[in-house]
Amino acid sequence: MCSSLVLYSEDDLLPLSRLSDMEFCERRAALHLLERVWEDNVHTAGGTLLHQSVHATQGTESRADVRIARGLWVRSLRLGLSGKPDVVEFHRVPSEEGIPAGPATTGLPGVDGRWRPFPVEYKPGHTKYQPSFRIQLCAQAMCLEEMLGVFIERGALYYGKSRRRMEVVLDEALRQATVRLAERLHELVASGQTPPAVYTKRCDQCSLLDICQPKSVRPSHSAQRYLARTVQRVLEDPQETTNPLEEP
Repeated sequence: MCSSLVLYSEDDLLPLSRLSDMEFCERRAALHLLERVWEDNVHTAGGTLLHQSVHATQGTESRADVRIARGLWVRSLRLGLSGKPDVVEFHRVPSEEGIPAGPATTGLPGVDGRWRPFPVEYKPGHTKYQPSFRIQLCAQAMCLEEMLGVFIERGALYYGKSRRRMEVVLDEALRQATVRLAERLHELVASGQTPPAVYTKRCDQCSLLDICQPKSVRPSHSAQRYLARTVQRVLEDPQETTNPLEEP
C-alpha cells in the first residue's frame, strides 16, 4: 500500500471532489477553489442532478447481505482530503468463507459479522474510461481505509445513462497517482495563484470555457508569423520603423 510522508491537520482538509478537477485541469481547480468560480454546462448540470438524487436519501438501508450507506462523510489526514462518497456499500462476508477479522474486513456498530467496504461513485453519461473519476473513487477508498483500518481492493463507478457499473481495481499505480494529485492540490492552494490559461481540446468540454477563455490568450499562428516577419525585416533593414504591434 502506498504511503504519504505528509500528515495534515483537520484544518488543512480540502474537498476530495477537487481531485477530479486537478486531473482534468489545474486552472479549473484553482478557479473553483481559489476564485470561487462556478458555471454549469450540460455535463456538470447532469452530474449535479444525479448526485442530488443519490443524496436525497440519507442514512443506511439493507438489501440482503449488503448494507448501503449514503451521506457518509469521510476524511484522510494522509491525503489532506474530506468529502462525501455517493454510496458506500458494506458486503457481508459469508460465514462459510471463514474469513477472520483482518485488513480486508470491518465490523459495523450493532451488526453481527464482518463486512467488506465497497465505495460507489455516480457519474452522468455512458460507461467510459475516465482517469479523473478513478482517482476520485480511489481517494474515497483511501479515506475509508484510514478511518476503518481496512484495505479496500475494489470500488465501482456507476454511469447514469447506461445504468451500468464499471468495477475499478484500486491498484498501486492508481493509489500513487491519487497521492501525487492530492499533494499537488495542496501545493496549488498554498501558492494562492491561478495557473495561466492554456488551450487544449479538453477545454471545449469545460463548463468554465467562457470564463477562462483560453483561446483569447493564445497567439494565433497568423500573429506569430506576422511578428516573425517583422523581426526579420528589422534585422535586414535597421531603418525599418514598422511597429510590430500594428495590424499587418
